[in-house]
Amino acid sequence: MNSSIELFDSKTFLSQLTSQPGVYRMFGSEGELLYVGKAKNLKKRVSSYFLRASGSPRTEMMVDLIRKIEITVTNTEDQALILEATLIKELHPRFNVMLRDDKSYPYLKISAHEYPRISFYRGPQKGPDQYFGPFPSAQTVRYTLDTLQRLFRLRPCNDTFFAHRDRPCLQYQIKRCSGPCTEMISQKDYASDVRNATRLLQGRADELATELGTQMEREAEALEFERAARLRDQIGALKRVQEARAISGGTRDMDVIVVAPHASASCVTVVSVRDGLNLGHHSYFPRHPHNIEPAVLIEEFIGQYYLGRPIPKDILLSDEPENMDWIEHTLTTQAQHKVSISKPARGTRVRLLEMTQQTASQALSTRLVESASMDSRLLELRNALDLAEPPQRMECFDISHTGGEKAVASCVVFNHEGPLKSAYRKFNIDGITPGDDYAAIRQAVLRRYTRVKSGEVQIPDVLFIDGGQGQLKSAMDALEEVGIDNLRVVAIAKGPTRKPGLEELLMPEQDQPLRLPPDSPALHLIQRIRDEAHRFAITGHRGRRDKARVTSGLETIEGLGPARRRALLKTLGGLPQVKRAVVDELAKVEGINRTLAERIYAHFH
Repeated sequence: MNSSIELFDSKTFLSQLTSQPGVYRMFGSEGELLYVGKAKNLKKRVSSYFLRASGSPRTEMMVDLIRKIEITVTNTEDQALILEATLIKELHPRFNVMLRDDKSYPYLKISAHEYPRISFYRGPQKGPDQYFGPFPSAQTVRYTLDTLQRLFRLRPCNDTFFAHRDRPCLQYQIKRCSGPCTEMISQKDYASDVRNATRLLQGRADELATELGTQMEREAEALEFERAARLRDQIGALKRVQEARAISGGTRDMDVIVVAPHASASCVTVVSVRDGLNLGHHSYFPRHPHNIEPAVLIEEFIGQYYLGRPIPKDILLSDEPENMDWIEHTLTTQAQHKVSISKPARGTRVRLLEMTQQTASQALSTRLVESASMDSRLLELRNALDLAEPPQRMECFDISHTGGEKAVASCVVFNHEGPLKSAYRKFNIDGITPGDDYAAIRQAVLRRYTRVKSGEVQIPDVLFIDGGQGQLKSAMDALEEVGIDNLRVVAIAKGPTRKPGLEELLMPEQDQPLRLPPDSPALHLIQRIRDEAHRFAITGHRGRRDKARVTSGLETIEGLGPARRRALLKTLGGLPQVKRAVVDELAKVEGINRTLAERIYAHFH
């Protein structure tokens, strides 16, 4: 320890500390945030770190690093718990558990249309539409959506597409939609299918199965065997849903949260039951200090997981946190209904807990295998590129365009865990000769690393460039211009035959290209990074190109400004539909009079 750094005077600090509830923040010698914690009694809780040995190497190491503590007093204990979760999510303290889950929650939506649409949805719930969820993952929503389409054939298309059909689409042909757009089904029968889907989502599968059984018998007696067969298939699918419900022990709203512990990469799995339906699971791998206790991990996880998320009536845990009563009271206040947290000891809930524990253990095992594979690839890459240490951050650039049109450069980032998508960037390339990939790479690299001095961008350990000697030289010129000269730069050339596995690695300090064996783990990692940069560049280019082409088709029409262009595209569903529309259809769009409609029609015909 550097003796010039003033140690934290815990005795003086504790002597004046309040006993009210609140949140404490611990800082290190460089002002870095070490830990955020909550307390019913700040004086008692903070004192516990300094007045006795904790028995936890993690805690004792953290205490040795403390140089400052800041206190936020709250009116209630519940406010302290919520503030702690908020600060952890915003500030990312080193010694806290970090749940990386910043996405909005996925729902299934049934619209309030004359022929309602069923769709995946994220965002605020508003208007007369019906929302079901939240679901534990997007995959679960899509599986449920697929099941409901097979069962009840509700339309998945958007309203604009629906309004301009003159014949059924492919969804009708493969029996995923009943064709309401062309009146292949009556509004009454379609409304009945919507009601049945809604009842299933509300957990009323028993009632629905009974009613469908009676209806099937009536159809069979009336010799409507095709309709009876469809009802039979629906009843069979409903029975499978009921089996999933039985697994949940009959509880209508419940979450099961278990921890599969590991020294550095524990898994937390959440199984969600809503309206009596088991909605599946989602596994999280929160960042946490080494050898954290499962009960501590689950306590910090709960605080962040339910921050702004709907809270069920029952929560089952694999490990009981120290402050379980406090957490239960806070969640009850936040949810505005009674929330019960428990670790079951017998019955169907124990079986559900055991099943979730097996799921978490399997997810952790898979994660550890993938991590070990990534570690071995990084070691191989270190040896292949003659690096001092295995690289912890790698970036790769690629260029995509169509005949020079609307070029986009991609920059993807990988770390020891794999793709770091939050750090990906796209650059729209302008001001160069169309199709000049060398100039495009130079511009992208220059724009990316000019931001290093301001601290916005971190210098990677290895920079990959998809291309040959020309792209490599352009990248080196850009790096020289921004004053970066200690970066390992590697161009990935496709090789003489352009076959995968025969790539050549070009480096400015080597005269001859480096060829790795086709089965080299390092080469496999390089290929993965290169392919991801290629995918990201193509996605960005297509979006930019399509947007430009849509605009260019309309912007030359006199009297058709931006607002009217947006109205046209939104109402009719895109440029192809605008081109096909007749004058009467164009004139129905808000802001488009008949004269302008005739002008638009004449432009395309």
